This record gives sequence, C-alpha cells and structure tokens, in this order.
Amino acid sequence: MMSGKHYKGQEVSCCIKYFIFGFNIIFWLLGVAFLGIGLWAWSEKGVLSNISSITDLGGFDPVWLFMVVGGVMFILGFAGCIGALRENTLLLKFFSVFLGIIFFLELTAGVLAFVFKDWIKDQLNFFINNNIRAYRDDIDLQNLIDFTQEYWECCGAFGADDWNLNIYFNCTDSNPSREKCGVPFSCCTKDPAEDVINTQCGYDVRAKPDAEQTTYINVKGCVPQFEKWLQDNLTVVAGIFIGIALLQIFGICLAQNLVSDIEAVRASCLFT
Repeated sequence: MMSGKHYKGQEVSCCIKYFIFGFNIIFWLLGVAFLGIGLWAWSEKGVLSNISSITDLGGFDPVWLFMVVGGVMFILGFAGCIGALRENTLLLKFFSVFLGIIFFLELTAGVLAFVFKDWIKDQLNFFINNNIRAYRDDIDLQNLIDFTQEYWECCGAFGADDWNLNIYFNCTDSNPSREKCGVPFSCCTKDPAEDVINTQCGYDVRAKPDAEQTTYINVKGCVPQFEKWLQDNLTVVAGIFIGIALLQIFGICLAQNLVSDIEAVRASCLFT
C-alpha cells in the first residue's frame, strides 16, 4: 500500500507556472502581430514576390524592426508559454538563457554608448545621411524620416544642407527635379492655422539666404535635437530601461525557480 506521505511531497508552484504562462502567451501573441504586420508591409511592397529586393534598398527598411522584434518576441513567448504549460525544463532553460543574453546585450550596448558617445554620434550621423540618400526609395523609410523630422522639429542630420545628399533635393545645376534646392515638407515650420499640410512648403527654400530659411523650415539638425531630447527626458528614459531590465531579471528568476521546482518534483518521484 502506498504511503500518504507521497502526496505531501514538493509540488510545482501553480502561481509561478501560470504567471509565466499567462505573461508569455501575451508576449507570444504580440510577436505574432508584429510578424504579421511586417509580412503584410513586405507583401504590399512586393518584397515577398521578389526576395532579392530586401537587400536592394540603400537605406534602412523600418519593416526590419517589426520582423526582428516580432521574431524575438515570438521565440521567447513560445518557449516560455509552452515550457511553463508542459513543465518542459529544456524550453524554460532556453527561455532563461535567451532572456539573459538579451539583457547582457542591452547592458553592453548601454555601457558602450556612454563610453563612446562621439563614435555613436558619428554613426548616427552616417545612418541618417545614408537614409536621406534613400528617402524616395521606400515609402516606409520616407514616413519614418518625416515622422522623426516633425517630432523633433529638425531637418537633416546636422542641418538642412544634408539634403544635398539626395538626388531629388540637391542644388546642383544638373538636377532637373522640381524639388531641387528644397527639403521635405516635414522640415517646414508648422502654422497652427493650417488644417491641411502643404507638401510643397519646402520647395526652393535652400536657395534663399540662411537668415530667411528660418522663417520657413526648422534649421536644426536631428542629431543635436535628439541629444537635447535625451537630456530633457533622461529620467524617463532611464526609468524605462531600468523597468525593462528589472522585468527581464524577474522573468529569468521565475523561470529558474520553476525549473528547480519541476526538477525537485521529478527527483522526489524517483525515490518514492
């Protein structure tokens, strides 16, 4: 006859198990949504019918953000969700290690960004200028640049003249474009009285004297404006990063506790 002591052995914590499951199923569904949006965007641009066109864009394709973030969220959410539900220690350990690697990469990136601030600024300048060249090549990239310039009230990486890098906006004599010596509408100063955006407000504006340009466009570059925004919102940004880091550490600890509980229960079963 089996002893009643068998039922009083260590058990897997249901609270931890279903908390990890519930949190990760939301995470997994968000990953699916991000991947779905990314695939839909690529489908609309014809990328899925011509995979080689993924590398054709000279600048940054914002869809990659959805695909990479969605892919990471999908993998993490799947491992955490199924690992907790099925009490699969292999998936839970994978979840912990993967989350730990992400945390380590974020920590390393933060330290390097602080130590090599000038190098980061140069890379940001290079990144923005490279995307200025490809402004008309991709509608998603164009919308991203317009949003950035409107939000930070800036123009170009370090000034409006950075738009000389774009074949449609440069001031060379050989440029036949109507947008010659102009800037995108997102560089223009906003008139609160205007309900409809004037998409031609940046035409020929750089042909005017520098002092006159300030009447029509934002002349500050996006790199210094981003630095200013970061300094003004340092507490909020730091709080967000610390919050994300604490959530990651909390997730790793919960997963490790669940693994320990599962292994302890299995070990106790072997000796009963």
